[in-house]
Amino acid sequence: MSAQRHHHEHHNSHRLGWLRASVLGANDGIVSVASLVLGVAASQADAHSVLLAGIAGLVAGALSMAAGEYVSVSSQADTEQADLAMEEREIERHPAAEQAELKRIYIERGLDEPLADQVAVKLMQHDALGAHARDELGLSEITAARPLQAAFASAGAFAAGAAVPLIVVLLVSRSAVIGAVAVSVLLSLMALGALSARAGGAPMGKSVLRVTLWGAIAMGVTAAAGLVFGVSV
Repeated sequence: MSAQRHHHEHHNSHRLGWLRASVLGANDGIVSVASLVLGVAASQADAHSVLLAGIAGLVAGALSMAAGEYVSVSSQADTEQADLAMEEREIERHPAAEQAELKRIYIERGLDEPLADQVAVKLMQHDALGAHARDELGLSEITAARPLQAAFASAGAFAAGAAVPLIVVLLVSRSAVIGAVAVSVLLSLMALGALSARAGGAPMGKSVLRVTLWGAIAMGVTAAAGLVFGVSV
């Protein structure tokens, strides 16, 4: 009894909304601005041009991420609200059919028919729309779209990630920029992969490898482009 009373499970699904936007924003900020800085530096541009390109990338990227996340997640929210409105109308017009629909869902999930019918009846009486939203549409408070939260999380994370290569550019000499940025960014990507895995309860090694590998590829291709063409890219 004591073990049951103190048993507590810790889940990470409530973090999905802001975690996805934050990881995406930070990764994009680190990789895109670092790639931009490396590409410009490889084109033999002076230190001022390298720094200016990085700052422009940070401002433009943060605003773009915020706008993109807000529009995208707002579209998701509009779709969710439209589905809920339609489901509410169906419950008002055809309650028996909607109850039978819930019953079928619970039977498919493993309940026997009498129990499935009893559960469907109780849930229709308690919170019909909530039951259909959760069990038919797959919507819940945890997964609900939050446009402003996603926009701010993504923009803030982008700016934080983009600050890494910019700080390096400010601290090291022009001749050391490429190597210093590459090393600092790879380390930052490894840290980001580890932190996102820890926050989401995912395997750390896989997350670190995935984030670092693709970031390294993006930086390498952009630096190569700047080196080959000898222009700011």
